[in-house]
Amino acid sequence: MHRLTNQIVIIVLSVMFAIPLVWAAVTSFTPSDEMLTRANPFAVSDPTSANYIEAWRTIPFPVYYWNTLIIVAGVLAVQLLTATLAAYAFARLRFIGQSVLFILFLVQIMIPPDILIFPNYTIMKELHLIDTKWAIMIPYWASSFGVFLLRQTFKQIPYELDEASRVDGCRWWQSLRHVYLPSARPTYVAFALISISTHWSNFMWPLIVTDSVNNRPLTVGIAIFAQSFETGAQWGTVTAATLMVISPLLIAFFFFQKQFVESFMHAGIK
Repeated sequence: MHRLTNQIVIIVLSVMFAIPLVWAAVTSFTPSDEMLTRANPFAVSDPTSANYIEAWRTIPFPVYYWNTLIIVAGVLAVQLLTATLAAYAFARLRFIGQSVLFILFLVQIMIPPDILIFPNYTIMKELHLIDTKWAIMIPYWASSFGVFLLRQTFKQIPYELDEASRVDGCRWWQSLRHVYLPSARPTYVAFALISISTHWSNFMWPLIVTDSVNNRPLTVGIAIFAQSFETGAQWGTVTAATLMVISPLLIAFFFFQKQFVESFMHAGIK
């Protein structure tokens, strides 16, 4: 009975989450003249791809895609470096104030990023980085969640393996590379998935620090495009553009669904 209840809840939640996506997919193929006259919002009598053509012609998608890829890759690369070094220090090194400093890292997880928008903007302005990709990336180069996740994984690795590598003449960075990194691969995959999905869909901070097309990511570009209509939003074109933004993440999830779930299970994320 308990298992049946869980299955029902999962199905209901899945349907609730799928409804907006289905509506967006149907609307993106709906002609503009049929938008206000159709009786069923989940049906279209004369599907067309004109909305996708119009969205691609109107919005500089190649520039937005390139900007987003640079931002996501730049944030993830530095996060992996900083989180790895900090996690190794908290897991294996001993220094004064270690526990207090780690607690401060955990406190950062509970702080919403939006609270730090004003001080971050002030710093970026003083560094003359406003309206640059650097301004979008720098505040996210350190991830307290990534440090916590990797630290827990490193602590589960037998310390004897570390000692054995030291006996063989390995320095600490060699032990980190040959012992810790391979053992923590599922955790790295889980964190990479979280980081990519988060910064691919990040909106508020890029909206504040960017003013030009050459530095705007996809989310900001689509939002400005949707607000540019003088006579109201053309939902067919807007939903087509939205699906073009989220399609890389959806395709990646469908192709790597098994690895996605397994990485979270190995990483201990519930």
